This record gives sequence, C-alpha cells and structure tokens, in this order.
Amino acid sequence: MERARESFFARYRLWLALSGVAVLGFVLWFAADLWRPLPTRSFVMATGVPGGAYEAVAKQYRDILARDGITLELRPSEGATENLGLLLDPDSGVKAAFVQGGAAPEAAPRELVSLGAMFYEPMWLFVRREEPLRSLAALKGLRVSIGKKGSGSHVVAIALLRLNGIAPGDLQLVELAPNESADQLEAGQLDAAFMTIGWEAPAVRRLLSAPGILLEGFPRADAYVALYPFLSKLTLPMGVADLATNRPPEDVTLVATKAMLVVRRDLHPALQYLLMHAAMEIHGRPGVFQAAGQFPSAEEIDLPLSEEARHFYLNGPSFLKRHLPFWMAEIAQRILLVLVPLVGILYPLWSGLPQLYRWEMQHRIYRLYGELKWIERELREAPQGTGRDDLLRQLAALEDRANRMRLPNAYAGMGYTLKMHIRMAREALFADASRSRPNAS
Repeated sequence: MERARESFFARYRLWLALSGVAVLGFVLWFAADLWRPLPTRSFVMATGVPGGAYEAVAKQYRDILARDGITLELRPSEGATENLGLLLDPDSGVKAAFVQGGAAPEAAPRELVSLGAMFYEPMWLFVRREEPLRSLAALKGLRVSIGKKGSGSHVVAIALLRLNGIAPGDLQLVELAPNESADQLEAGQLDAAFMTIGWEAPAVRRLLSAPGILLEGFPRADAYVALYPFLSKLTLPMGVADLATNRPPEDVTLVATKAMLVVRRDLHPALQYLLMHAAMEIHGRPGVFQAAGQFPSAEEIDLPLSEEARHFYLNGPSFLKRHLPFWMAEIAQRILLVLVPLVGILYPLWSGLPQLYRWEMQHRIYRLYGELKWIERELREAPQGTGRDDLLRQLAALEDRANRMRLPNAYAGMGYTLKMHIRMAREALFADASRSRPNAS
C-alpha cells in the first residue's frame, strides 16, 4: 500500500506541485490585495471654534475612542468650510471632521466620504430689541454678526439674507464666533447675531435666557427648505429654555442644517467603525429636536456614505466586534479574511485527491484489461505461426505484469480478478490450440 501511494505521488508530483504553486500564488495575491495593516493608534479630527458645539461633541468622541486605546487629537478650526479644506489637504493630517450639511461643493470630492448625519444644527437669529423683527429686511443698516468666515453660520446666513433681497452691503456685518456674539449682544455692541450651532451650545442657552434678547423665528421655513433641501424645519417649544419665566414666550419656527461626520476615504475602516460606534452612543439619545434613535442617520446630504458606514447602518456591528475587544476583533477579522478563501480552495482540492487516487488505481487495472481484450481478439483472428506465438508471449508478459503489480488492500480483489481472467484466457487459448493440432494433421 505504501509503495502504491509512493507510485501515485510520484506519478502526479508535477500536478500536485503546480496545484501548490497556484494555491500559494492565490494566497499571496489575496493577502496583498485585501490584507490591511492594523489601524493606527491615533488620528486627527478637526472640530470648530473653541467653545463651540463641534468641539464639545468631539471631546465626547475622544473619550469614547480612548476606551479602545485610540488617541483622537482635536484640532480647532473656524468651522465647516475650513474643516472641508483641512480634509481635502492630505498634508494637514486631518482624517475626520464635522461638516455642516450644504457646505460641501456640488461636485463631491472623491477623497471624502460621510459617516452620516449626526445632529441638527439650528440657525439661531438673536436680536437685541423689545419686539420681534417679523422680517429680515428690518436688519438693514444694523450691526449684525454672521459667524466667522469659513463657518457654517457664515454660509447659511449669507444665503438666507440673499433670498430676502438683502446684500451684505446693506448691513454692518461683523464676523464673530458664537461666544463673542453672545458677549457683544449682551453688552449692547451688536444688534443681531446669526449662529448655526446645537441647542446645547453655551452661547445659545445664555441668550435664550438673557433679558432684552429675543429669538427671531423663520415663519417661512417651508419656503427655505423647498429652496435649499439641505435645510430642515424645526420647532422650539414655548418655555423649553426656562419654564419659570416662559422663555421663549411662544413656539419658534427655526430652520436647521444637519451636521455630518466626514472622513477621508483612506481612513482605516476599523477607525471608521469606532467613530460610528461612538456616534450611536453620543447622538442616539432623544433631545429637544430629535427622537431616540433618529441620529446618526444614513443620509447622503452632500457626500456619499462610506462602505463601512453603509454596512454599519444595514447590519450593525459584526459578530466579532460585538463579542470581542476591538483589537482582538480586528486581528481575528484579518485572519479570517485569508483563511476563509484559502479553505474554500484547499477543501475541494484535498477532497478530490481520494477520487483521483481511486481513479488511478482503477485505471491501472482497466488498462491491463484493455490489453487482455486486445490480445484475445488478435489470438482468435491470428493464424497459427510466428505471429500467434508472439501474441501468446505478450499474454504471458501481461500475466507477469499483473502478478508483479502492487495494489492497496482496497483494490486487491480487482487485482486477483484480473489475474484469474488472464489465466482463464491463457488456458482457453491453449486448449483451443491443442484441439486444433490433430485436425490440422
């Protein structure tokens, strides 16, 4: 049996070697194509102006990612527009940032992808006066802050003013951050201030309760949303800021953008997953403007969703990431990426070897049967003489080969049957030859 195996492997060593080379080549190609290095242990996120909503939220992301050993470095900026510029600049080192919906150009940069919409950013218009404006045209000639240049507030405020026929030159425009605007409004140095920030921002909470400061609504919010689909219509309930003093004194209709979490396409998928996981924890709770589970949402406002985010929204975390610590899950996933296709290739190869071995053993026997059949036919048709004697010698050689053939036990019965058939053919032919000699004489 051992010699039969040696004969089999000797006969098919070239085939086996080529198969091994093919499998090894595929594994190397697959590893080179799909094997990703483990994620870095730190990356940079652009936030916004110090003290703003982006910075406050980014600090929560930093704390959550720290649980898995990832250091999130926060870089202040002037706002959404500057954040986009930092993301598009590969030399800036910024890999993630909050970007206001509608701030990205119409032709989406290929380098950037979104992880979804994270929270509302209402447009607040605070005015220093006793009675509401009722119309943005009443701002003409007044000293108005529209936010820092490069911020989302600046972009949206300019757009809303233009829709109302107000050119920047019609106002005494200043560009201040939300906290600076709040300080100057309270000090009487500003008449009005636009700011696009979250409800939780300190500047918003201060001004909602500040005496002499009113929150101006946008009664034509539906028209703004129709003209700018990246906007949403919200309602700030009466008394929500301070029930004791009933601030605001009535429901206020607001327009809002949605903050997107944007990353560079080359940010490691595992880090994108961690950002998504943190987003669920931070933004999934109910708030003044949203229901529980409303955010994060798989909205493609300006930029396409990343593949990791799309998979997360559709299927949630993978089994490994649900049950293993982050780094262990990441290593296990890398191993499975190679093992699964490798097993898929090796299993049919190895499962096919027994069939190939069985075919080889049977082929060796059937090949001798073929020769036996040919010799029998030739002997029946050949006349007496030298040619017939040669065929008889071939039959004797065939019998000798059958006797010397080594087969494993599983095929020994076929070997014995072959030998018996050869002997029967030889005896029958010799008997025919003996009977034919007296007749010939």
